[in-house]
Amino acid sequence: MVKKITLLIPVIISAFIIGILGILFIPSDIVNKDFDFSKGTIKIDDELLTVEIADTDFDRKRWLTFRDEKLSPDSGLLLIYDKPDLYAMWLLNIRFPIDLMWFDQEGDLVYLKKNAQPCETILDSSECTFKNTNPAKFILAGASGFIQYHNISEHSKLEIISA
Repeated sequence: MVKKITLLIPVIISAFIIGILGILFIPSDIVNKDFDFSKGTIKIDDELLTVEIADTDFDRKRWLTFRDEKLSPDSGLLLIYDKPDLYAMWLLNIRFPIDLMWFDQEGDLVYLKKNAQPCETILDSSECTFKNTNPAKFILAGASGFIQYHNISEHSKLEIISA
């Protein structure tokens, strides 16, 4: 009788190769797609900011992938989820370092990560995946330095003015 591992090894290797080829040969219309997120206004502490809004499954999955231009220091991308939960952010196909902030449904900052580095390869997911430790409903992503530029601290509060 054939051992299970003998059957699984070729399947695993094939799946891995197909995945790598899929990433290497992503159609250019996906990679170069215009980013046309809706705009909104948020308030962090006493500062008003205009942000791009990702509030659909498609937009949250797409978020900053394959985006060549960095976010400006005065803007960010706000991911809005339907319910509070633990949300991991895998920085695969992100092309620049970012600051990440998770806020709960009351707008309190529950977790932040400064200067999160994007994945160099698909194999280093443990080094480029970041996850909140307390339930959050909102994730704000800004270019690296955003947290320092806006003096965001563990006591910061998010208020959505318009989304």
